[in-house]
Formats: sequence, structure tokens, C-alpha cells
Amino acid sequence: MPQYNGPTLPTAQAAQLASSSSEETAYFANGCFWGTEHMYRKTFKDKLNDVKVGYTGGEAENPNYRQVCSGSTNHAEAIKVLFDPAKISYAELAEFHFRMHDPTQVNRQGPDTGTQYRSAIFTTTDAQVEIAKKVRDEVQKAHYPAQKIATTIEPVAKWWDAEDYHQEYLDNNPGGYECPSHLLHW
Repeated sequence: MPQYNGPTLPTAQAAQLASSSSEETAYFANGCFWGTEHMYRKTFKDKLNDVKVGYTGGEAENPNYRQVCSGSTNHAEAIKVLFDPAKISYAELAEFHFRMHDPTQVNRQGPDTGTQYRSAIFTTTDAQVEIAKKVRDEVQKAHYPAQKIATTIEPVAKWWDAEDYHQEYLDNNPGGYECPSHLLHW
């Protein structure tokens, strides 16, 4: 199984770290949020200020897990990453999003199916849109030339933190369910 040794694509490799500390937010959805959160925390440790699991991209106000899992709200299970661009670039975080799941699957990851498990990057700025598209196009060319990447890139909708028991779920429940597609694919 591949190990993470930093970015491999031109956009992420060329990304410059910010010269001064500040905090930015990135949002990624790629299947069950437990494994996604766990992999970002484990891989980037001190480079991230915080990672939360929650729901975005849907219509219902203040959705709960049961509602989102029913597929009726159109929310995605997602993570909210608070990071310092002086420590890690948005491009590296976006590349990792594509590396740790199968971005060619539509509305599913492994056995988890439904729009709540879709692959999406939810952006907060025009710069994030541009970077996410560049990284997606590089991933398409380098790693999935015969398949179409299904990941959507869309503006972040209202964010809702998931219930407390979902936060750091795999750290608090060793051996808990983790989507089998959450692994480094290259």
C-alpha cells in the first residue's frame, strides 16, 4: 500500500506556502466522513488547526445524521478542515482528497451508496475553485485517463457540524467501521 510522502502533482508541488500565518477553511466530501476525518488527522497531524465532520450541500436546516443518511436532504457527509496556509497549501489538501478515495464513483464509496456519500470539493473562494479544478484535471490525466472523475467542485453551502459522537469517531472507537475505499490510491 502506498505511503504519503507529500504531494505528487505539479499544482500541489508548486504551491507556495503563505508567508504569514492565518487560518483558511477547506471542505471535502468523499464517502463516510469518519474515515476521511481520520486520514486527514493522521496524515497531516500538526499541519491542521482542526478537522470537523458535518453536513453541507443540502437544503434542510440543521440536519441530523439519520436525515442525511436517508438521502432526503441532499447533504453530503463532509469534513471541514481549518488550516494555516503557512504550514500546508490548499493544493496539497485537495490532492490528498483525490488520493484517499475513488473519485470516479458516482454517489458512493465502497459499499456506502447515496448522494450523501458523493465526492465533492466545496470551495470558499475563487482561488480555491481554480486550484481544485487544476488538481482535478491533473489527477484525471495522471491517474484516471480511462475513467471520468465524478468529483463535483461547488461553492460551499451552509455547514452543519455533525453530532458530537461523530467527531473523531475512529480515534474514539478503534476498530469502528471505516469505508474500505479510504486508502491511498497512489
